[in-house]
Amino acid sequence: MCTTPVAPPEETESMCGRPLGLAFHDRTGDLYIADAYKGLMRVGPRGGEAEVLAAGADGVPFNFVNGIDVDQATGDVYFTDSSTTYPRRFNSEIMMNADATSRLLKYDAATKQVTVLRSGLPYANGVAVSRNGSHAVVAHTVPCQAFRYWIKGPNAREYELLADLPGYPDNVRRDARGGYWVALNQEKVRLDATAAVAPPAKHLVGVRLDGDGVEVEELTAAKGVTLSEVVERGGKLWLGSVELDFIGLIMQ
Repeated sequence: MCTTPVAPPEETESMCGRPLGLAFHDRTGDLYIADAYKGLMRVGPRGGEAEVLAAGADGVPFNFVNGIDVDQATGDVYFTDSSTTYPRRFNSEIMMNADATSRLLKYDAATKQVTVLRSGLPYANGVAVSRNGSHAVVAHTVPCQAFRYWIKGPNAREYELLADLPGYPDNVRRDARGGYWVALNQEKVRLDATAAVAPPAKHLVGVRLDGDGVEVEELTAAKGVTLSEVVERGGKLWLGSVELDFIGLIMQ
């Protein structure tokens, strides 16, 4: 059993792994886990020890598995490997060096094989499959954008810009209206053209996009609070953060 502390030092972090993304397959009850170091994992509906389903693709080991979602109709799993150059604990270097070695991947539930759908991406993070399974939305932490990968239809396999975002995104999740909630780890600095410093601005921690990528709602929070996840369930918003030791709840 792993006995390292909750926040292990950098040299031991990979020993116990770092689960970042979680997604259930509602029909089977399986929980899929994107572990930054161990790869794509799964736990059955009765719990227990997680099994590693994949640790690499196309001969390249996973280096920073991050966002994840499940196509509820097919059981296929879509996930990101945020960098083939830097592991999770060198997250800052990915941004500072404009690393563009991320990959969008698919785990086929029938064949048990992993396919690289897109490579050479800039810091791909969260991913969410649309309700009709036609596409997946991928959040790119840098350069603060969301893209859409078409899974099927006339645009299948195309990758297109969906939205420019007002901050650095983490996870993205479906809302209840055909759009998406995007959690923002940090708001963009908005410089005033007439001033030498940035003017006061509300602290954005999340935005809701409609199906066309248009921002239709914002979430704000007190200074110092950042979000990693916004999940809408039953008229409530559940909020998570990798930097806080509690979860938030908003009654809509």
